[in-house]
Amino acid sequence: MERVRTNVERVIEGKPEVVSSALVVLLAEGHLLIEDVPGVGKTMLSKALARSIDSTVRRIQFTPDLLPSDVTGVSVFNQDTRQFEFRPGGVFANIVVGDEINRASPKTQSALLECMEERQVTVDNATYQLETPFMVIATQNPVEMEGTYTLPEAQRDRFMVRTSMGYPVEAAELAMIAGHTEGNPLDDLEHVTDAAEIRKLTAIVGQVFVAEAVQRYTVALTSATRRTDELVLGASPRATLHLVRAAKAYAALQGRDYVLPDDVRTLAPRVLTHRLLPSVEASMNERSTDEILQRLVATVPVPDGTRG
Repeated sequence: MERVRTNVERVIEGKPEVVSSALVVLLAEGHLLIEDVPGVGKTMLSKALARSIDSTVRRIQFTPDLLPSDVTGVSVFNQDTRQFEFRPGGVFANIVVGDEINRASPKTQSALLECMEERQVTVDNATYQLETPFMVIATQNPVEMEGTYTLPEAQRDRFMVRTSMGYPVEAAELAMIAGHTEGNPLDDLEHVTDAAEIRKLTAIVGQVFVAEAVQRYTVALTSATRRTDELVLGASPRATLHLVRAAKAYAALQGRDYVLPDDVRTLAPRVLTHRLLPSVEASMNERSTDEILQRLVATVPVPDGTRG
C-alpha cells in the first residue's frame, strides 16, 4: 500500500490525507466520493489510483443525457442467433471512475444503487455478479454549481467516505507546474500491485481486531446523530458498519492488528458528515453538519485503554 501511496503522490502534490482516505476505502471494500470545485484534481486522483493497480478500470462520464442502461448494461437482440445477448455497462470493472456523478439525472444515479451495495447487476430478470475488488470512485461538483443534481440520500449513504481536495499550498502548486506542463504525469505511472493482491489485503484487514468497547463507542457516536434536534437525518446502521470497516483499514495502514478509539474518532467526520441532514433551525443559524458532528463527537466519552 505504501507503493500505491507513493505512486499516487507522484501525481497529486501535497494531499497526503486525501490519498490516505482513498487507500482506506480501497482496503475497506467501500466507495469514495470526492466533492470539490472544478480543476483541483478530483479526476486526476481517481485515475492515478486506478492506474496504480493492475486491474480492469472503466470511466463513466455522467451527463444529463446518460441512461441507466449505459451504466448497468443492456440486452440486445442478435439477429444471427435470434436470442438476446447481454452487453455489460460501465460498472463491470474492478475500479469504476464516475466523473461528475451529480450532472446525471437522479434516475441514472440510482442505477448504481444495487451494484454499490450488493456487488451485482440485475437486468431483464438476470443477475450478474461483479468481480472483486469492486470500488466506485465518484467525483462531484458542489450543488451550487450550474447543471448539477443533488445526490439522493440513499446514494450518498452508499459512499463510505466523502473527501474534498481543496486548493494546493503554494509549494505544491509550484511543483505541479513543473511536473504537469511538460507532459501528463499519468502517462508515466506504472502498476505497483494487482487485483489479486488487493483481495489478499482486504482479507487481512477483515481480521483486524475490534474490542467490544470500541464497538460500543462507534454505536454511541452514530446514535448521538439520531438523537440531536439539530439533525433531521442521522447516521444509518450502514454508516456504523462503514465506520468500523474504515477504522480496521486505517489501523492496518498504521501497522496495527487492532482498532483504537482514536481511529474511529479520526475517521468519523469523513465517514458520517455526508450522510447527515441539518434541521431547518440549524440551517437558518448557519450551522453546518461538520460543526454539528464535531460537537456531538466531543460529547461522547472515549473508552480507556490501548485496545479499547
